[in-house]
Amino acid sequence: METPAHGPTDIEKGQVPLETSNDQESATSKNATATNLPSYDKPAWKTLLASAFVEARGIDRVMPDERQQVSVFGYVQMLLLWFSANLTANNIALGFLGPSAYGLSFLDTAMCAVFGSIVGAMGAAYTGTFGPISGNRTMIIARYTMGWWPSRICVLLNIVIMLGYGMIDSVIGGQILSAVANNNMTVIVGIIIVAVITWVVTVFGLPLFHVYERYAWAPQMAVVFILIGVAGPNFDVTYASSGNSATVIGDRISIFSLFVSAGIAWAPAGADYYVYYPENTPKYLTFLLTSLGLGLSTMFAYLVGAGIASGIATTPAWSDAYEISSGAVLVAAFDGLGGFGKFCGVILALGVIANNVPGTYSAALGFQCLGSWPKKVPRAVWNTFGAIVYTICAAVGRNHLYDIFENFLALMGYWVTIWLTITLEEQFIFRRKIGYNWEDWDNKAALPLGLAALAAFLIGWVGAVLDMDQIYFVGPIAKLVGDYGADLGIFVGVGFAAITFPPLRFLEKKYVGR
Repeated sequence: METPAHGPTDIEKGQVPLETSNDQESATSKNATATNLPSYDKPAWKTLLASAFVEARGIDRVMPDERQQVSVFGYVQMLLLWFSANLTANNIALGFLGPSAYGLSFLDTAMCAVFGSIVGAMGAAYTGTFGPISGNRTMIIARYTMGWWPSRICVLLNIVIMLGYGMIDSVIGGQILSAVANNNMTVIVGIIIVAVITWVVTVFGLPLFHVYERYAWAPQMAVVFILIGVAGPNFDVTYASSGNSATVIGDRISIFSLFVSAGIAWAPAGADYYVYYPENTPKYLTFLLTSLGLGLSTMFAYLVGAGIASGIATTPAWSDAYEISSGAVLVAAFDGLGGFGKFCGVILALGVIANNVPGTYSAALGFQCLGSWPKKVPRAVWNTFGAIVYTICAAVGRNHLYDIFENFLALMGYWVTIWLTITLEEQFIFRRKIGYNWEDWDNKAALPLGLAALAAFLIGWVGAVLDMDQIYFVGPIAKLVGDYGADLGIFVGVGFAAITFPPLRFLEKKYVGR
């Protein structure tokens, strides 16, 4: 069951717990004077000093008496975190796809961007509400729906998402830095620069993480407004979408699915950053602030990207840059500002670190969720391993960014939306009255077997495959829409899972009992 609200915490009394591996050590550590917990209200330098610079905690549950009481600004941090993490060049580049890859008009792309951002943000905001009430990381919460062993599938897929984001961010950042240097610096060097700075922030953990995200939005917003001012006159918002009506509809569905996937891909990490918030944090506040921060930032970035892409065909300098890379287009968009434009390009490149940090941090937590021995490996070690993996992948795939965008994001969107559907049904149908016992987070015998969830998850994937529209495979149903098909995978996958999970779960509870 959910634990009731509590009185003054040890943190408020000046007795702050350290990370421990068992209950006895945890009890002893509560008398320690150092802390590895983030602060949402203290000045940055006090937060870092108090944290001893490194968060030692991994996936162990943050107990109610270890939480921090926060002020209004502490809750505003929820919004700033997501706004900083997503008002970034990688999302601007994603906005390119509407006009450049699908031949959609600026208006069509803009409408899909707005509604796709809203839907995607709501998915991540929903899982975020579990962070304060449970004290558990998101992939630990998945055990309450998917079961002890099947949840590992979601963990693996989430690691792929987070490291995949690291790869995309590093490629975009590397492309921009290379273009700023007039291609005298290779993209690989730029990739390494982005990866190293990300690694530093994530190794320190949530203390530095929250400080970084608290302020990262400001220079990003300033540079994006400058970008709009200098590039806006070249936006072409009047041209029409290409293709017949059925083809245009199919392209709208496909780009809408991509925009949804990009935002909702944060759902498997939504609770990770809120585990130190007090247990009595209002769910509606967590949901609202997360939705606003993630939804507004992605929406703004997609619209700017769509505007730039709409002018590529009619702006020779942008067309030439487009032949090089997406990052080169962003640098070319600052033409006319001279050296200051180059400086803005550097800020835009380094801004992707704000997007890369949460994913790298959550990937490390994902590795710890895979089993007892990975859990014993310190989170900082997994952070380092993850950064090395996506740096290598980024270097290898640096010339195939659009293919990565179209295929990677769509595939991740399939499983996340299916898992979210199962989670929603578990909560509102089967746990509406009994709730959750968060103390069972590491008790295999008390968690569901997950047979029903696994079956529904796989059936949902069947629906997604039948309706997917990717370069390597187009499902038989997807082929029926327009000249080039439409990516219906999210919608059909969710439908299949939503229909099959409730009866299967009823049977599981009847015959298994949990």
